Amino acid sequence: MSDSASSTPLETATTSPAHPRFAEALAELGLTVEVRRFPEATRTAAEAAAAVGCELSQIVKSLIFTADSEPVLVLMDGSARVDVERLRAELGAGTVGRADAELVRAATGYAIGGVPPFGHRTRTRVLADRGLLAHDTVWAAAGTPHTVFPLDPASLIEYAQGRVVDVRERTS
Repeated sequence: MSDSASSTPLETATTSPAHPRFAEALAELGLTVEVRRFPEATRTAAEAAAAVGCELSQIVKSLIFTADSEPVLVLMDGSARVDVERLRAELGAGTVGRADAELVRAATGYAIGGVPPFGHRTRTRVLADRGLLAHDTVWAAAGTPHTVFPLDPASLIEYAQGRVVDVRERTS
């Protein structure tokens, strides 16, 4: 498996394997990516990495947290976990916690396991962990638990209108 994004043109929104809302977001951005669909779900970072044939850290997890009851999207590499206290400090929030499945769907329009880094139902604050920038190409969900797409991490963060931060748990 190559570590670079394919130049295959994006299929139309009606034939793309991506979720229709995400395919529409790609079209609005003028972004052409190869969306890959897998017969088995790639809901977890490990499942996605195995399906794609890449390192676990090349998978982008799109995680919704609540900061003082407001949804916040955190983009994190698949091999790391978010340090909630570092996230709270970064946001200047009183309380931070993981959003439940209902809030994730309400805020993004997608189910957990298929949340893409952009193309959401509502605009939320986006933080991207600096660790994503360690790769030439990363893979993110394309709106369903069965679809992913590759992109260079700097572009992915830019399209998501994210801010680069350090919120990963530190390993000892």
